[in-house]
Amino acid sequence: MILAELVVRHTRKHMPTRRVALGDQYLPITGSAHGSGLLAAVVAENIGSLDDEQLDEIPRLLHDLLHNGIQVPRIALRHRLQTDVHGLDRSRHRLLEEDGRLIAELDVHGAPGPQVVGAIMAAGVLGSSVRRRAIRAIEAAVAQPGVIPEPFFVRRLIEGIPILRPPTAGMGPVEDAYSELDTGSWVGVPAERRWAMEVLGLRADMGLDRIDIQKRFRRLLRTAHPDHGGSSDGAAERIAELSEARTLLLHDAPDNP
Repeated sequence: MILAELVVRHTRKHMPTRRVALGDQYLPITGSAHGSGLLAAVVAENIGSLDDEQLDEIPRLLHDLLHNGIQVPRIALRHRLQTDVHGLDRSRHRLLEEDGRLIAELDVHGAPGPQVVGAIMAAGVLGSSVRRRAIRAIEAAVAQPGVIPEPFFVRRLIEGIPILRPPTAGMGPVEDAYSELDTGSWVGVPAERRWAMEVLGLRADMGLDRIDIQKRFRRLLRTAHPDHGGSSDGAAERIAELSEARTLLLHDAPDNP
């Protein structure tokens, strides 16, 4: 069960530009506050890789967010914050419940900086009534880099494959979940392909067929389009998402005989 999810869009790891945007977010802040817990886990995982200048900027940035929310476009931690996601890579972080355990599933294939910026951006777009709670969770993570909030277990993924990060100084007694828990049939599927397959409704065990991909795209496009009954709110983003998923999967799919 997915309890919270954060998708950070960013330039690819070895590109010279530094751009960050938000993708999909599901961040419950009230009640069990799984959303703020996920934001704290993302920040704690990546904050240790920031330099002193970036670290010094964070308190001022969080103070601005608390009172004014996020302003885009702008520069933060030497990254350009934007809303356009075209051409950006995707890192997906999730908080899951599996067999009674809370699993912080962290995508670690991208550079650490954009993940911290993305978590801060996600807190900044929350409503003013709940933003404070998310920011406090991030502040706690900044104060204890590498310490994932209890009682989370950690699953770190690179291209859909779980990895074990060696312990570092300052880390708390964090247990890695991948050695004990079934990571599911998506293991070994690159993160972007998994996203694209899920967008078009494909399961992990389904092969890529160009004709099927086109059929699924056209059917979902009709559903999403306002002229065919789809909601006008977010329609353009949904259509762009479907188009990007189709393009990615057609690139990977073998030619039909």
